[in-house]
Amino acid sequence: MEIDKVKELVQLMVDNELSSISIRTENDEITLRRPGKHAVTAASVEQVLATPIAQQIPQAPVAPQPAAQPPAASEPEVDEGLVPIPSPMVGTFYHSPNPDSPAFVKVGDKIRNDSVVCIIEAMKVFNEIRAEVSGVIERILVGNEEPIEYGQPLFLVRAG
Repeated sequence: MEIDKVKELVQLMVDNELSSISIRTENDEITLRRPGKHAVTAASVEQVLATPIAQQIPQAPVAPQPAAQPPAASEPEVDEGLVPIPSPMVGTFYHSPNPDSPAFVKVGDKIRNDSVVCIIEAMKVFNEIRAEVSGVIERILVGNEEPIEYGQPLFLVRAG
């Protein structure tokens, strides 16, 4: 799904005051949610962002994306039993919904797979990122307002 199509879907939601929309095709699946008046939450956008990369690489469309990360030297070492929460998109990382609010999570916090752990701003759209794993936050790997890449580990979680 092209980014222009995503923008069109977001505008459709705004124009019709929809709180969520889900689209599924043979190749793509996207769910957009609007929890507030000014925020749009995008989930399952890996397919949307992966499409241009997949078209350029003759191999399997999903497997190559992690290879597009920064060199392995900059990646943190993952301890045995720790599960990374990767970034589903390129953008700017935020620990909290606004500068005056506390961080969504801190080291030692227990999270569920549906817990919001951060916000990523991409193209002036603020996307709430959910953990998709249950456990305890062991490490936060990204600083507030840092640029991040697709697939970059954001948090390490001790699953459980």
